[in-house]
Amino acid sequence: MASPRTILVFGDSLSAAYGIRPEQGWVALLTQRLQSQGYGYQIVNASVSGETSDGGLERLPRTLELHRPAIVILELGANDGLRGLPVSETRANLARMVELSQAAAARVLLVGIRIPPNYGPRYSADFARIFPELANEYHVPLVPFLLEKVALDPARMQADGLHPNAPGEPAVLETLWPYLKPLLTRNPRQAEH
Repeated sequence: MASPRTILVFGDSLSAAYGIRPEQGWVALLTQRLQSQGYGYQIVNASVSGETSDGGLERLPRTLELHRPAIVILELGANDGLRGLPVSETRANLARMVELSQAAAARVLLVGIRIPPNYGPRYSADFARIFPELANEYHVPLVPFLLEKVALDPARMQADGLHPNAPGEPAVLETLWPYLKPLLTRNPRQAEH
């Protein structure tokens, strides 16, 4: 049997199941879905709570070398936004991570994040624009807003208003899945059987 190809989830607390049990997070739910639907992928979740795009850029080359992923789900930037870091820096870091992933022959799924409006409408708008601009520039698919189905629903969010709770995580996966699915290929050896 062909060895499973790897999907690297490279994100922050939104992908690291912050505040809930790891098996309740969307990444664990994605692993279950891929197995149940017969896709031959293994998932490496290299997400770190509190990670900024700067920290991610520092970690990524070694992570790519180690895991040689077929697909990179890049979900970073939220902590930059929450710290009010310059949008140009966040954009440059994310762009570099897309370039490194593509240079390593991985397909990239960019995950868009929005930040609360209390940072001022201009900063929030400039921040939100990073993701579609990069997706366009590098011709990669974009999940417009990972928390689209949960952000405004207190029943699906933790008390901090920033992280989905366990009941919210399946909706996070449903938001991401339609963008990931076209990147997936069935394992050819498995398809023969």
